[in-house]
Amino acid sequence: MSLYTNAIRDQRVRDYLPPVRVVASEGVEHPEFFINRIIYQSFTTATGNDYQVLKPGAWILLDFGREIAGGIKLTTGGRNGDGVVRVRFGESVSEAMSSPNQDHGIHDDILKLPMLGSRDFGSTGFRFVRIDGVEGNNCLLGIIAVAVYHDLPRIGAFECSDQRINRIYETAVYTVHLTMQDYIYDGIKRDRLVWLGDLNPEIRVILSTFDDYSLIRRSMDYVREQTPLPRYMNNMMSYSLWWVINQYDLYWHSGNIEYLREQHEYLVGVVHHFAGMIDESGRTTRPCFLDWPTSENPEAQLAGGHGLFALMFDRAARLLQTLGDMENSQFARNCRQRMQAFVPDCKGNKTAAAILTLAGITDASNVLTTDCTNGVSTFYGYYMLLAQPVQSALEVMRRYWGAMLDYGATTFWEDFNLDWVKNASPIDELPVPGKDDLHKDFGNYCYKGLRHSLCHGWSGGPAAFLMEKVLGVSIAEPGAGSLLIQPELGDLEYAKGVFPTPHGPVRISKKRGEKPQIIAPDGVKITIVDK
Repeated sequence: MSLYTNAIRDQRVRDYLPPVRVVASEGVEHPEFFINRIIYQSFTTATGNDYQVLKPGAWILLDFGREIAGGIKLTTGGRNGDGVVRVRFGESVSEAMSSPNQDHGIHDDILKLPMLGSRDFGSTGFRFVRIDGVEGNNCLLGIIAVAVYHDLPRIGAFECSDQRINRIYETAVYTVHLTMQDYIYDGIKRDRLVWLGDLNPEIRVILSTFDDYSLIRRSMDYVREQTPLPRYMNNMMSYSLWWVINQYDLYWHSGNIEYLREQHEYLVGVVHHFAGMIDESGRTTRPCFLDWPTSENPEAQLAGGHGLFALMFDRAARLLQTLGDMENSQFARNCRQRMQAFVPDCKGNKTAAAILTLAGITDASNVLTTDCTNGVSTFYGYYMLLAQPVQSALEVMRRYWGAMLDYGATTFWEDFNLDWVKNASPIDELPVPGKDDLHKDFGNYCYKGLRHSLCHGWSGGPAAFLMEKVLGVSIAEPGAGSLLIQPELGDLEYAKGVFPTPHGPVRISKKRGEKPQIIAPDGVKITIVDK
């Protein structure tokens, strides 16, 4: 019960985490003093054995073991008066050792510390923290991380015979879980914003992991309220298309018709607005932003945009039919049918090929299996996985997402290219002379160098893919009351998992050469297709 009548309660929790490793230090007598030590309350009898002094010019670089959303708490002892320190957060060692970018959160600042007290600082994403003494003898009793997150029970689960795939799954889920803050953010360091297109892979992961959809609704409603028609969500035409697709994915899983009714008027407005961009031949008349790697490729934008328009009209027609608006449902369906008359050439672009395939315009999966890891993006990589055979998709996951793990990632990144690792050192070690700095030396567009986010929700798509394609879960009717289960193991010996539904969890197990085993709650009809 709140003490305040005008308050909004933060639904997140705070966990205190100790550092697990000293990466480097200078001028600190016993830097290992802080390792696995959780102290967040000062006390008056502290002596020199209870704290470490950080004098001007001394510094320490700490590793908290994995990416964290939140900040740090510095607790002081001794009676030497106020001290001053510089604090730098880093998603990589090189970021904490450099001058971090300050967009969307302060990652590098000078802090005045109290005598016999504590100081909280930071609202960002980080794994590493460097602390420098600036003024005074900073007597530090403790340096701990304050992790802020939604403590939601994890219903969904996945496990298979390949431990590398299992690590990718867990990392993908953890990445998306961290981005679930006040709203669903794109990144927890930079891009602490709600981007409607980027949200779709995150939504798909959340729906396959948790049974609480409130943050999805809050995030989509927030941007809708900020975007009266005919404005585009996030000032990008395609992101208004994604809003419709997001609404469909949420409704199809949750079956919440009351929430869907609240979207009716806006949904009709979106459909009619974009219908004016389809000419008589079925072509889209405007290029459509898909992701940054295609932003300088007009042919890819037109081809992928054509698929995205078609996908939106299909989803809108189904939603409007559910709402009983048969006139507008048929209007959207007619737009979708008209678009089928034109099949654009994706010119070998994997982003466009994936969307054209998933929209049912054409089967361009051969583009995705040709040099399969070249041209993958962390955002549209999810759709690339869905649009190609399971076996080749597993290989892409192992090589592309797996390489991030090989180089120290504990969450998946805003962008990645396998060429980056040819002469690079891991992100969890000090930069090595003669080797590339994997964080500082790469990136493009809005994510150059240290501005590059190393925890980005749109990169979590493998978790949803494994549930949808390897376990083969497909929702046959709104509310997940009927599921089609069609497992595809590829080269895996077994796969098993749990899929959350509003009726309860569905447990799925499949071994090579054996029939799938399904345990479903009352209210869920299961149809098994075993290849």
